[in-house]
Amino acid sequence: MTKIDFIIPTLNCAAQLELCLESISSQTYKNYDIYIIDGGSTDKTIAVAKKYNCLILKNPLKTAEAGKAVGIKNSHSPFLAFVDSDNILPSSNWLIQILLPFSQNKNIVGSEPWAYTYRPHGGFIERYSSLTGVNDPYTLIAGNYDRINYLFPGWTNLNIDIKDFPTYQIAKFNPHRLFPTIGANGTIFKRSVFKNFKSDYFFDIDILTTLKNPIYFAKVKVGIIHSFCESSISKFYRKQIRRATDLYIYRNLRNYSLTQNNLIPTLKFILYVLLVIPMLYDMFRGFIKKPDPAWFIHPILCIITLYCYGLTTIKNFFKLLKPVNRNQWQQ
Repeated sequence: MTKIDFIIPTLNCAAQLELCLESISSQTYKNYDIYIIDGGSTDKTIAVAKKYNCLILKNPLKTAEAGKAVGIKNSHSPFLAFVDSDNILPSSNWLIQILLPFSQNKNIVGSEPWAYTYRPHGGFIERYSSLTGVNDPYTLIAGNYDRINYLFPGWTNLNIDIKDFPTYQIAKFNPHRLFPTIGANGTIFKRSVFKNFKSDYFFDIDILTTLKNPIYFAKVKVGIIHSFCESSISKFYRKQIRRATDLYIYRNLRNYSLTQNNLIPTLKFILYVLLVIPMLYDMFRGFIKKPDPAWFIHPILCIITLYCYGLTTIKNFFKLLKPVNRNQWQQ
């Protein structure tokens, strides 16, 4: 059994972390360590981590990206599993399924689930994310989403060479072209991917741009639970503000193409929202395919997203944008 290191950045997320760690401990695959990289939690996060015998590291820069970088530099196993505190592994053999492509295809550098697990009892924003395959509606319209959904065929809308196997697919990426937003919420990378990694921040999707062409990556035909925002519109707003702000604050550290040149997809998203009809069309189309009232928040979340990106863009233009204060952040 090859050893795996779970890398989990945390900041005031005790309730979510308990469910996450419980799902990891229930795995039939047992050869792993869990690294909790904490940004200074004031709730019971550290107590929860100790309960599950996690290795605890400090993250003075607080952001999840900085926490992941600390984990990369301090872990030692051949495989690194990047799981967020609000992720739950949906079955006891999940880890075995995600690892399978590595044993059958020596060229792949990473493996991750191709869906967000749909839970009928989950919060309506969680269900919306599983139905649309995204946490950010912008990526759904831009086409660089990376999970299956009920609106479009496949787990991506990009022109990518994909080979199908019974329990997974292997995608062939060119690091110099646009590829899906892979790398988070249950992604396992080979350690060799990080042999030249020295940064204080790890932006998951950017790492592939540093690799040689072609890149082979596995999408396993399983899901992962992402309790993203549960049913909280205010939490979604805060996370979108944080996402948009971080895009500008850390732009000079980024390599992913859409962080540098996003004019066309941005105009596409703006028109999608302002015209209203496309949003409503997708809302009803999705509801017909998979009836769930969560579809009806699609226009609301799109409008919030446009507002957040628009507001931060204006602030950045006038040099008024400041980093998000994470001292009081709650998951």
